[in-house]
Amino acid sequence: MPAVTADVLTLPRLADPVGLTARQARSVTTAPAGFEGEGFPVRRAFAGVDLGALDPFIHMDQMGEVEYAPGEPKGTPWHPHRGFETVTYMLDGQFQHADSNGGGGLISDGDTQWMTAAAGILHIETPPEHLVASGGLFHGVQLWVNLPKAMKMAPPRYQSIAGGKVGLFASHDGGALVRVIAGELAGHAGPGVTHTPITLAHVTLSPGAQVTLPWRADFNALAYVLGGRGAVGPAGQPFAAGQLAVLGAGDAVTIAADERPESRSPQMDVLLLGGRPIREPVAVYGPFVMNTRAELAQAFEDYKAGRLGAIPAAHAGVHAATPDA
Repeated sequence: MPAVTADVLTLPRLADPVGLTARQARSVTTAPAGFEGEGFPVRRAFAGVDLGALDPFIHMDQMGEVEYAPGEPKGTPWHPHRGFETVTYMLDGQFQHADSNGGGGLISDGDTQWMTAAAGILHIETPPEHLVASGGLFHGVQLWVNLPKAMKMAPPRYQSIAGGKVGLFASHDGGALVRVIAGELAGHAGPGVTHTPITLAHVTLSPGAQVTLPWRADFNALAYVLGGRGAVGPAGQPFAAGQLAVLGAGDAVTIAADERPESRSPQMDVLLLGGRPIREPVAVYGPFVMNTRAELAQAFEDYKAGRLGAIPAAHAGVHAATPDA
């Protein structure tokens, strides 16, 4: 799980936290396994968690971690989105993106693709041909970030965020490396430009390390373990790979890694995310996230009528998915 690495000795250090109120873990849930797209394995990180606790987030899949044999790598067919943003963060492997708005590119180790579907877009994510031929390790995350009603019909846009552009800093003792992908954390800004105010960061902790990070009191806070095991919150609630902690009120997040990690996960990797709740009605149908059922029906009708975009001519031979796929 390399993502972006750095020598912590050369990075800015987080000030030793003083006077902060660490958030308690309100719940810890285990993500069930499933399949997405053409059949690649995922873990449904938010399954069983109330949308009110997730707001402004809607859905998150951990894709893999899986070691593909030659010929096995899979992706998604062309499919529509409306009303939210998709964020794809690759830790290992590669995904090729294309969309009906002209966005696209290769997402590699540590890169992030940020697609604002908003009023509507078609897109596809597939492993490049050389990866299909060779096989290899595949591991990533896809997050859905809701948009407020006022932004749901805004023009779509695409951001390609190279791994080397993320904000980097170390914990005060050098035991943890923090990568800021979007928003701001401890005075360090990430490159992702968001419509909805959020913070998204990837934290790697050495065995036995602990870090307390300042966190905006008006944001919610979620911590998902990508690999390894440890504890979260001032009470040291245990959590491990594939588990999500929903955190309560406070202005800091505390994470600690076990002193004796599993051999296959020598470090603990945690995705930290939170944002300012939108607090609007949410209606979800397949790839559409709107405020009402009538708006979902309109999105479906607009997709069928071709108003969410067209598959580019270069991809005309690739089939499209139905909206409920």
